[in-house]
Amino acid sequence: MARSLAGSFGLSRATDPANRPFRSPALLIAALAASLLACQRENESTASEPRAIRGMAVEYREAGTPVVLTGRVEAEDEVTLGFRIAGRVAKNDLKLGSRVEAGQTLARLESQNEENALRTARANLAAAQAQLTQARNHFERQDALLRDGWTTRANHDRAKQALVTAQSQVDSAEAQVGAADDLVGFTELKADAPGVVTAVGPGAGEVVQPGQMIVKLARKDGRDAIFDVPAQIIRSAPPAPQVVVSLTDDPAVTVKGRVREVAPQADPATRTFEVKVGLIDPPAAMKLGASVTGRMETKTLQAIEVPAASLTRFNQQPAVWVVDPSTHIVAIRNVEVSAFGPAHVTVSAGLDAGEVVVTGGIQVLHPGQRVRLLGAEP
Repeated sequence: MARSLAGSFGLSRATDPANRPFRSPALLIAALAASLLACQRENESTASEPRAIRGMAVEYREAGTPVVLTGRVEAEDEVTLGFRIAGRVAKNDLKLGSRVEAGQTLARLESQNEENALRTARANLAAAQAQLTQARNHFERQDALLRDGWTTRANHDRAKQALVTAQSQVDSAEAQVGAADDLVGFTELKADAPGVVTAVGPGAGEVVQPGQMIVKLARKDGRDAIFDVPAQIIRSAPPAPQVVVSLTDDPAVTVKGRVREVAPQADPATRTFEVKVGLIDPPAAMKLGASVTGRMETKTLQAIEVPAASLTRFNQQPAVWVVDPSTHIVAIRNVEVSAFGPAHVTVSAGLDAGEVVVTGGIQVLHPGQRVRLLGAEP
């Protein structure tokens, strides 16, 4: 029974002392060779079969890179107002956002000293006018006496000189009165045009110097969107770019604008240039100081766009897989990318129109591999 069981399981009749079956070496070698041959045939079959991929023929298109920047709304004409003289502020109760009219008094200095100087100048003018009246009367008498021969030419000349001197003193006193009156007027700061208060300086009780900012007024002539723009964007911008400006917190509020002014010198800290975009009929929602977003198209160039999924890296540079149309063999090629987008990238060099770029299945490719475009004949 034991021998029949052993025979049924393909075991040799001869066993070693540990009852381990003994296999023929020739049988094992033949089985191994057959297995290797089957694997080799499978690999050859797999290698000869083209890899299925997706691709597209690229072509030149008009490509313009959109530029999006964040800025703020400011008045097109904003002035800083201050007193012409030094003094102690008596009144400055302006609030930010207050609307003012032309000629409205914005702030006032204590004017006791200037009013005293004005009274003194007026008193000096009155004294000079009295001396002028006396000198004129004396000259008229001397002039009449000279005609009748009752006085000398010397007395007449002295009377004439006194009259001229008195007239000069009156002119000087009048000028002093005018200057003193101006100083009194300088103690009041008035708006020269209607506008909105955007900044307020020292308040009542503070001593200020001539020209120190007391209030900053945005005149109601227009509004600008101010952006800090890098130099490369300025170089790539068209001659007269049109900018679409929208509120950052409400993109539905938009307005068109034109570049009105570009700073001639870069900011020393950020190395960017301040660009003022004049807003054309801005809506009321775009208030002064609001954050806005500006969108501008750069120069339109001939470029090739490929899907972002087709981009890979080779030699630490961007690259794509290109299919040879005659042999259906792929090769990896480095390209220069001028702009990256969420769905497409713009290739400025490395590809020509009509070439086929692999857009799907790039993870399993290797140089020299034969491929088959899905939807095309193998």
